[in-house]
Amino acid sequence: MHKPLILVTGSNGQLGWSLQKIATNYTQYNFLFATREQLDLSNTSTIADFIHQHQPAYLINCAAYTAVDKAETEQELAININAYAVAEMAKACASIGAKFITISTDYVFDGNGTMPYQTNHTTNPVNYYGYTKWLGEKLALENNAATIIIRTSWVYCEHGNNFVKTMLRLMKLRTEINVVNDQIGSPTYAPDLANAIFTIITKLTDNQFAGIYHFSNAGIISWHQFAEKICLLAKLNCTVHAIPTSAYPTPAKRPKYSVMDTTAISKDFDIAMINWEESLKTCINNLENYHQ
Repeated sequence: MHKPLILVTGSNGQLGWSLQKIATNYTQYNFLFATREQLDLSNTSTIADFIHQHQPAYLINCAAYTAVDKAETEQELAININAYAVAEMAKACASIGAKFITISTDYVFDGNGTMPYQTNHTTNPVNYYGYTKWLGEKLALENNAATIIIRTSWVYCEHGNNFVKTMLRLMKLRTEINVVNDQIGSPTYAPDLANAIFTIITKLTDNQFAGIYHFSNAGIISWHQFAEKICLLAKLNCTVHAIPTSAYPTPAKRPKYSVMDTTAISKDFDIAMINWEESLKTCINNLENYHQ
């Protein structure tokens, strides 16, 4: 029997890596994990041909330009990958009847909120990266109304570069570090998001689900609280000082509050939201046994 093909872009990123790790549990599908060498999203003119050639039943777009500060200066590259490439993928999927799932970010919001953002809350990005991701959402839905967009936040895992691994490295080198305590959000363990995406795919037998969803682990914390918990779980001897964002200037502005309401994804696809501490514990335990 012909198995449907799931095409995944950004296979070397944190989410792509996490999807590859659990893909073996989904033997009812064939997979193509495309690297940048196979499918360069900065060259948007090649995208439609690649998709038509492989005829996927599903396309999960995990590829993104994620260097938030660099995006302020590398604007053309950021907008090509995060917006125009997404438009091309959405359009190509619509033309062959493939389901399109693309990943977006909490950075589409301005961070002035005080309550978890609903999926229909007004977007207002405060930096260029956030703007490119917002435009990617808009173009995806304009080119393919059946698109599923999953906004996520503070992504980390055992693979690649992320806050958790940076903190662990610094805490082993230093007796004290400074971490901002006035940016509030919810971490996302990439394997939890990967599991959620596969759950969604297995429930997409018809087209009733489309539009924007939010996904993160449960719980609301500051980066400083996140760092303190990393230190505690890894049993490291390092003092984590709380500092305001103003003491740590960056080229791109960061939203102060980017907690997102995950009720819709939980309800529509029957996905249980795991608490961030539980997932962090899993990641740190794995990292102790993991060498890349």
